[in-house]
Amino acid sequence: MNLAVALLTTALVIIVALLAAAGAGKLARLDGATYPTALTRAATTFTAVLTLATTATTAYAALRT
Repeated sequence: MNLAVALLTTALVIIVALLAAAGAGKLARLDGATYPTALTRAATTFTAVLTLATTATTAYAALRT
């Protein structure tokens, strides 16, 4: 049961990160950025969301122990 919850949570975080990255890339293109710049902004957003999720999980784990 715990493994299933961990896998579903990981999948959900990755999906949210991909959606945020796609939104950031689209907004960058609408703002007039070139494709490489938009891709860089999307990659930065994807990394930021994953980092935030990791930090929140670490903080939550520290509070539980």
